[in-house]
Amino acid sequence: MTFYTDKVIYLFGGSSGIGLATACELAKQGAQIHIFARREAVLQQAQEKIQSYADSLKTAAYSCVDITDDDNCSSVVAGAIQSSGKPDIVINCAGAARPNYFENISAQQFSNTLTLNVLGVRNIAAAVLPALKETQGHLINTSSIAGFIGVFGYTDYCASKFAIVGFSEALQQEVKQHGVSISVLYPPDTYTEGFEEEEKTKPPETRAISGGNKPITAKQIAEAVVKALPKRGFTILPGLDNQLSLLLKRCCPWLVSWVMDRAIRKAQREL
Repeated sequence: MTFYTDKVIYLFGGSSGIGLATACELAKQGAQIHIFARREAVLQQAQEKIQSYADSLKTAAYSCVDITDDDNCSSVVAGAIQSSGKPDIVINCAGAARPNYFENISAQQFSNTLTLNVLGVRNIAAAVLPALKETQGHLINTSSIAGFIGVFGYTDYCASKFAIVGFSEALQQEVKQHGVSISVLYPPDTYTEGFEEEEKTKPPETRAISGGNKPITAKQIAEAVVKALPKRGFTILPGLDNQLSLLLKRCCPWLVSWVMDRAIRKAQREL
């Protein structure tokens, strides 16, 4: 028996990347998994993969959802509660980034990023909170290292990920009285399909900032999440480099700016 045995866990953005890796790790721990994403074909493939990690008596479930549509999100969650039960833990990994120079980021892209990354978080929280109050459950929102450090080329993404932190802090104050915990996950660069898409539009200055920091795997993030959740702490920071970055940003912000500006200037000289 583990902390996760028979826990009902919802994962939004659970069909790929960090969400899928986390679903697999939690299935190994004996949890009952229900994943959510937009595309049914991808969800079906993810369900099969999760099932391969799960106890043979447990069946991973999935639901198609558009988290940018409040009504759709609410109705899909209501259906999931009917079929899988009220969630003990909800993990929101849905989101996207398309880095570029600010001048190349259209108003439409900026709006789309905020809609998916911020409004989507709001819609999920609104849909699951009544159930989480009953289970005294736990909601995890995914920010990023770009949620506490502004990064060249990520103006729209940073705006959305900083917003998630503020939203989560305020929401924690409201729901604590009901026994509900809120956490924020801050992944660093992670090898996922989304990361591969980011590479297509990433400015050279952005690449220079990441420098020698090697992306970690989605499995490493998942293992950190599985280890952290029983503590119900607010901050989940996978990786020592990530933890050091946050410490430096809080204690020596001037040093973080100096290092990043130095990398940017070097990249610009080489253009």
